[in-house]
Amino acid sequence: MLGVLVTLVAVALIAYLVIKNYYPPIALLLVGLGLLFIAGLNGTPPVAAKASTHFFGFDIVQAFTNLMKGRLPGLGLNIMAIAGFSYYMDKIGASKSLVKLCVRPLAAIRSPYVLLAVTYVVGQFMALFVNSAVGLGLLLMASIYPLLVALGVTRAAAAAVIASTCCLDLGPSSSNAMRAADLVGTDVVTYFVQGQIPVALCVIATVAVGHYVVQRWFDRREVAAGTAKSEKVEAGNMEEAFKGAAPMHYAVLPMLPLVLLIVFSPMVYKGIKLNLQTAIFVSLLISFAVDVVSRRTFKECCQATSAIFEGMGKVFASTVSLICCAELFALGLNKMGGISTMIQAAASMQGAGIYLMLFVMLAIMIVATILTGSGNAAFFAFSPLLPEAAASVGYSTVALAVPVQLSAGIARTMSPIAGVIVAVAGISGLTPIELIRRTIPVMLAGMVVNVVASLVFL
Repeated sequence: MLGVLVTLVAVALIAYLVIKNYYPPIALLLVGLGLLFIAGLNGTPPVAAKASTHFFGFDIVQAFTNLMKGRLPGLGLNIMAIAGFSYYMDKIGASKSLVKLCVRPLAAIRSPYVLLAVTYVVGQFMALFVNSAVGLGLLLMASIYPLLVALGVTRAAAAAVIASTCCLDLGPSSSNAMRAADLVGTDVVTYFVQGQIPVALCVIATVAVGHYVVQRWFDRREVAAGTAKSEKVEAGNMEEAFKGAAPMHYAVLPMLPLVLLIVFSPMVYKGIKLNLQTAIFVSLLISFAVDVVSRRTFKECCQATSAIFEGMGKVFASTVSLICCAELFALGLNKMGGISTMIQAAASMQGAGIYLMLFVMLAIMIVATILTGSGNAAFFAFSPLLPEAAASVGYSTVALAVPVQLSAGIARTMSPIAGVIVAVAGISGLTPIELIRRTIPVMLAGMVVNVVASLVFL
C-alpha cells in the first residue's frame, strides 16, 4: 500500500512541476532519485549487486549512470541522427521543397471542408518526414492557412486542422516509435509497418472525416450566433512562405531514410541488413552530393552540414536527456512496487483483465500528456511499464504498445499547453482553449478508433 501511495504522490508531483514550467528532465531526475532513495530505505536496492558501488548513496546515482550507458549508444544515437538529418534538410531547403510539393495541389480543391479533410491527410503524411509538430504546424500556418481562410473556412477551423496534422507519431523518425519498438523487441521499421500502419490508417480516416463534420458544425453554429471569426486573409503569401525552398528535386531527399529502411528490411529484401543510423548517414551523404551538384558551391555546401551536428546537440539537450531522466523516474516507480501492485490487481480480474489493463495504461498516458503538453515526456516516463503490464494479462506487448504510443500524440492535440497548440493559436488569433474546443471532439473519435483498431488488427 505504501508503494501505491508514494507512486501516486510522485506522479502528482511531476505533473505539478511540469505545469509550473520546471525543466522536465531535472524534475524527472530529482523525483526519480527520491523514489530510489525511499525504495532503498524500504529494502529494495537501486542497482543489482554486480553493479553496486558498495555505498548506498553512490548506488542511487549509479542507477542513472547505467541508464545513460544503455541508452546513448542505441536509442539516443538513433534520435540524434534523425534530428541531425532533419536539421540538415531544413538548412538546405529540402523540407520546404517537400511541403511545397504536397501543398500546391490542395489549391485545386474548391470545397472548403473537403479541403480541410484532405489538408489533414496531407499534413499527417508530411509528419513522417518533418518530425517536429511545432515546426510543421508553423510551416503550414504560413503556407496553407491563408488559402483555407481565403476559401471561406473560419480561422478556428483552419487552425484546428493544422494543429492536428502531427496527432499521430508515426514512422522510423518518431522518437516515441523508436522507444516502443525497443520495448517490443523489434526494429522500428517492422513496428511501423506491422504495428502502426493498420491502426493509423483507420485513425487517419476517422480524423479526416471528423474534421469535416466537427469543423462544419462549429462554423455553422458560430455563424448563426454571429461570433464566427471569418475575416479573410491574403492567399497570395504562399510564395513568401516558401522563400528559401530548394529546387523541386530536393523534395525526395527527406524521404530517403524511410525508403532505404523499408527496401532493405526483412519484409522486402533480406540480403542486405541496414540499421537506422547507417540509413541516416547514407541519406546524408546522398543529400550532400545532390546539394553540391545542384548548387556548385562546395565550400557553402560543406558549411551547411554544420546543421547536422547542431541538430544532434539540440535534440540531446531536449529529447535524449528527457528519455534518460524519464526512465530513471520509471525505474523509481518500479522499485517502489506501486505500479506492479496496480498491474497485479488488474491482472487478477479474470476476463476483464486485458481490457482493464489497456484502459489503465491509456488513462495514464492521456492524463500525463494533457497535463504536461508533451507526448514524449509522458510516453518515455511510463512506457517502461508496458512489457510487464502486457505480460501480466497474457497480452502481446505490441498490441498494448501501439494504442498507448499513438494515444500520446492524440492527447497532445487536446492539451492547451502543448507547443503546437500554443503556436498555432497565437498565429490564428485564438486562445489555446478556443482551439482545443475544436480539436477535442475529433481527437476523442480518433482515440476510440485507435483502441478498436488495435484490438482488431494486433
